[in-house]
Amino acid sequence: MSDPVRLLLDRAEISELLARYATALDSREWDLLEQVFTADARCDYGPLGTPRGVPEIVALVRGTIGDLDATQHLLANVVVGVDGDAATADCYLLAQHVRLGEPGGEHYEIGARYHDELVRTPAGWRIAHRTLHRSWHRGNRDVVRRG
Repeated sequence: MSDPVRLLLDRAEISELLARYATALDSREWDLLEQVFTADARCDYGPLGTPRGVPEIVALVRGTIGDLDATQHLLANVVVGVDGDAATADCYLLAQHVRLGEPGGEHYEIGARYHDELVRTPAGWRIAHRTLHRSWHRGNRDVVRRG
């Protein structure tokens, strides 16, 4: 396969992987979320935490949004760079969170950017390190309180 074709296929697979992450969150498919990361992945979600490894990542995400009434994670402006079996991806995030009946307001919205470092594995591309860079937020932060 030619290098330009391989590059296009890699970019498509990585973009789909990022979409799979958002789908896993919004559908609460924790087993799908596990398939997005390497086993030893690291995440920096800022004030939410810095989990290490898939079990910690899933536990943090599940503990933060698992009992919400609804979420919608929209990813846009995906930019992928591939260098052999390593890659980076940056994308914008608009995340909406709803907890019905929450005192102080039922909605919390975040605008942010994800920066990902990915590796090619036998199972395909996986995120090895993810960093969330928050840009803005509005609404009631208690909607996404943990515990």
